[in-house]
Amino acid sequence: MHEGTVKTIKGEDGDVIDCVDINKQPAFNHPLLKSHTIQMKTHVHSSGTESENNHNILFQSWHKNGECPEGTIPILRTPHSNRRRRSYPTVSQKRRANDFSAPPGHEYYGARATINVWNPATYQGEFSFAQIWVGSGEGDEANTMEVGWLVNNGENKTRLFTYWTRDDYRSTGCYNLVCPGFVQTTTQISLGAAVEPVSRYGAEQFEMIITITKDKSSGNWWLLMQDQFIGYWPGSIFTSLADCSTEINWGGEITNSEFAGHHTSTQMGSGHFPEESFGKACFFRKIGYVDESGNMRDPKDLQVYVTKPPCYDLRFAKYEGDGISFYFGGPGYSDKCP
Repeated sequence: MHEGTVKTIKGEDGDVIDCVDINKQPAFNHPLLKSHTIQMKTHVHSSGTESENNHNILFQSWHKNGECPEGTIPILRTPHSNRRRRSYPTVSQKRRANDFSAPPGHEYYGARATINVWNPATYQGEFSFAQIWVGSGEGDEANTMEVGWLVNNGENKTRLFTYWTRDDYRSTGCYNLVCPGFVQTTTQISLGAAVEPVSRYGAEQFEMIITITKDKSSGNWWLLMQDQFIGYWPGSIFTSLADCSTEINWGGEITNSEFAGHHTSTQMGSGHFPEESFGKACFFRKIGYVDESGNMRDPKDLQVYVTKPPCYDLRFAKYEGDGISFYFGGPGYSDKCP
């Protein structure tokens, strides 16, 4: 049970949620946040966070058995998770040293995406992710904020997650609220808890709308899901991300332990290749970044990064009204992916 728990709720899916006094949440154990005052409202420009109406609403099943009272936040009881080895196709927008002709927008103040939600197969303690990375700095100074969905070690659950680090995953940062850092403000969403329903092959598709946006007046980086403010990463916990981001990535990632001496069969996205398209392949749509004025913009000069195309791939999609979109993913191990 988390310190400051005033109520506990057990979901039908087995998740256990502690409703914790908002002023006793883990964030305030961080040495830089000992005297931090919670920011309950943000001053970010509204046009930087608006998203489309979405009727395919995601749900966390613990709500069926109760609600956390006002003045508390829901925290999932969960074991610690380690950072993972990567094999990921992404599209990125990154500052380049000699890109003199690049348009304005190389300092980023947030990002957004509508992410198709699936439950890919995972094996042998491996993970499969679909996420946004907002980062800055290089080497040991790499700072990131990450958010999206993941599937872990054969679970039939797809979970909302966040992650952060200020030293390239070496000694700082964690998932969700496992360590001090992220300050949660909502009573409605539990980071790390399962979301439902998920998309099915050739059937109805479900999405999560994720936005990260900087409140310049406070220096905090706010997280929204389906237009609901979840909480924020205080700017003070970062170094190179304290002011702005210089790199954004959208895409998928898996861990590959090469169990049995060959590439993993852990799936990415839907487990199907991008060419299968809507309803069969996983997608990102309406990806964007927040500019210095707080407005959402379409990214330019995108770079595609795919580590193993025979295993997992990525292709841009063109659909009117969906902005910049792409399909990604694949099945992993096969004759073409040894």
